[in-house]
Amino acid sequence: QVQLVESGGGLVQAGGSLRLSCAASGRTFSSYYMGWYRQAPGKERELVATMTSGDSTNYAESVKGRFTISRDNAKNSVYLQMNSLKSEDTAVYYCNAVMSIATFWGQGTQVTVSS
Repeated sequence: QVQLVESGGGLVQAGGSLRLSCAASGRTFSSYYMGWYRQAPGKERELVATMTSGDSTNYAESVKGRFTISRDNAKNSVYLQMNSLKSEDTAVYYCNAVMSIATFWGQGTQVTVSS
């Protein structure tokens, strides 16, 4: 079982920045496939960014060039740096970990971008 705890969400003006953090439990964090997803009101959950254990990254087209995913295996943590935020980035952001055939989710953190 992997526990994920997100932090760093909040209210920010359009054009601003936020950094989300996700702390994970487990002794083999470096082998986890990590990701960030988001869900806006009335919409389905969507992929934002992912990072493999080998540090390969993948981003949704809507956030490319603005968001950066990173990880610190020594701290069992993954981060999402969000710059140039837009009102359409408003959503609950979820941390995701994939280990073998198991998938784990955090409780989510709210990001609200005011225009």
